[in-house]
Amino acid sequence: MSTRYPFTAVVGMDDLRLALLLNAVSPAVGGVLVRGEKGTAKSTAVRALAELLPEVTVVAGCRFSCDPASPDPGCPDGPHGAEAQGARPARMVELPVGASEDRLVGALDIEKALAEGVKAFEPGLLAAAHRGILYVDEVNLLSDHLVDHLLDAAAMGQSHVEREGVSVRHAARFLLVGTMNPEEGELRPQLLDRFGLTVEVAASREPEQRVEVVRRRLAFEDDPAAFAARWADEEAALRARIVAARELLPKVVLGDAALLQIAATCAAFEVDGMRADIVMARTATALAAWAGRTEVTSEDVRQAALLALPHRRRRNPFDAPGLDQDKLDETLEQFKGEEPDEDPEPDPDGPGDGGPGGGGGGGGGIPPQGEGPDGPAPESAEAPESAPESAPAPQGPGSGSGSGERAAVKAAEPFRTKMFSVPGLGEGAAGRRSRARTEHGRTTGATRPRGALTKLHLSATVRAAAPHQKARGRDGRGLVVRRDDLRQATREGREGNLVLFVVDASGSMAARQRMGAVKGAVLSLLLDAYQRRDKVGLVTFRGRAADLALPPTSSVDAAAARLEQLPTGGRTPLAAGLLKAHDVLRVERLRDPSRRPLLVVVTDGRATGGGADPVALAARAARLHAADGTAAVVVDCETGPVRLGLAGNLARELGGTAVTLDELRADSIAGLVRDVQGNHSATRRAA
Repeated sequence: MSTRYPFTAVVGMDDLRLALLLNAVSPAVGGVLVRGEKGTAKSTAVRALAELLPEVTVVAGCRFSCDPASPDPGCPDGPHGAEAQGARPARMVELPVGASEDRLVGALDIEKALAEGVKAFEPGLLAAAHRGILYVDEVNLLSDHLVDHLLDAAAMGQSHVEREGVSVRHAARFLLVGTMNPEEGELRPQLLDRFGLTVEVAASREPEQRVEVVRRRLAFEDDPAAFAARWADEEAALRARIVAARELLPKVVLGDAALLQIAATCAAFEVDGMRADIVMARTATALAAWAGRTEVTSEDVRQAALLALPHRRRRNPFDAPGLDQDKLDETLEQFKGEEPDEDPEPDPDGPGDGGPGGGGGGGGGIPPQGEGPDGPAPESAEAPESAPESAPAPQGPGSGSGSGERAAVKAAEPFRTKMFSVPGLGEGAAGRRSRARTEHGRTTGATRPRGALTKLHLSATVRAAAPHQKARGRDGRGLVVRRDDLRQATREGREGNLVLFVVDASGSMAARQRMGAVKGAVLSLLLDAYQRRDKVGLVTFRGRAADLALPPTSSVDAAAARLEQLPTGGRTPLAAGLLKAHDVLRVERLRDPSRRPLLVVVTDGRATGGGADPVALAARAARLHAADGTAAVVVDCETGPVRLGLAGNLARELGGTAVTLDELRADSIAGLVRDVQGNHSATRRAA
């Protein structure tokens, strides 16, 4: 068995360690979402937590970890009576991003269920994580159908597996811990709200602390067992403190004054629903127990708000998580009641003082690094309260001061847009934009399974088996089913696409004060792409060249940040923008052939610079996209009483569709849903 890095040896990351420890004290807090840049030891800290959790008492032989004191009456291995008891370490089960549905929820043997009427069930990861930790690294990249199962299990405390009317239920209560890099995309709001606490982590900028991180990591890699042994005493002391805090937790009093502060804080920050109030109450109670106190203080409420509210106050996907601490302090002060008396003489040997990860003072404190076997650790840097701002969009060779550059214009308010979809039937990643063959959706037919059967088509299976019943010697009521009779259901759902934006940032756009409306339109389309689970990319053109401002990514908020900082001015190299987009799509087809692209060109159609006949060059570049069968839409930004219709001409060369800024709105008279036109060969090829 591999040796895990000790929790007490983790340098810095005070908020993360505190959030994990609070969940160890009170699993009802609801788990932790860890947001941060790559290489910040997020996974290391989470995996180290499992070694600190107390052992779990289980019914011997039960695959679903039933508690002998209150076994699950519906346990597939039950009913349980007076079976022997056993104890095992608390589990931390890792859910891979690419896991199948059967791996997560379990697999039911359909062949036995049909032929023998037997529920042969193989438990999945949800069963293994019951009464333990379910850890999802890169949780924001998890497929939608797996997220749906996680949401169901988190809401109901049980997992439900059903195949054509044959169903199995079992308990699935676990501590959900996820890590993510926000640069790779955000979480669905429903799953985001299921995490009790959230913390932001970033690498320290203090050289001394970075040196200590490297020193400890190298020592661990040189001899993991010896390194862990040097921290064994600190680990044991912290484990004992968790046990003591768990025992104290039921005695902690959440007074009316603290409860009023919690409710007022949630109302002040306009969080949705009541889950935030409940999570804050549980967190504040756990903080008091961790500090060795039996009453909740205002400082507990403040610390609970900093951990439980940042991810719940986001009003749209482009808001950075964070909390206005001045507003928080004002709210707490306004609704401050009488503080509970401090314990006059805390027990020096109790959980409130001194132990590793200490901080027994007001509000539970943030556990300091302490003086471990390697001596005192450097001061830890505070985690940022909001995601770092994105770097300015890269500038091309024609974007200097000589090209008439103007300052970035603020985007207009976003709105709900029409839904543009790629024609034909794809096979890309699950999403909500274009039609595709998927594992989930409406049943459209049946086929022989290529591998393991996952979605049975019952009527097709019965029809395949029926003609052979006499030859197989059927003499009872049951149907004699063979492996060759089984039929897999083919289903049609929706896929996510690669939406590549090509945005005209030239002087012809800025001169008419349209850039604010244009940015608002693109921001609206980005919001639509976020909701439909698309990847997005951003190409801009101005001056003498085009730039890939954002390579294709799942992070639409990164695209929004680049868009917000986009300056305007200079000539209009439309052909360069289209050629850059063609290069980007060519590379992406090699990387992910199944993800179909949607090209969105935002321009007034003018073309200047780039040769003797820039309009002809732009038309030639557009025909390259048409030859590839790329679905395209042109957002026509031309305004004024006299219109040249150049954007419409560009759309025809692309073999796509043109819409004006007004027609882009979902409530316009043109309708709500529109397939982007493609050439006939591309449509036949996609179908």
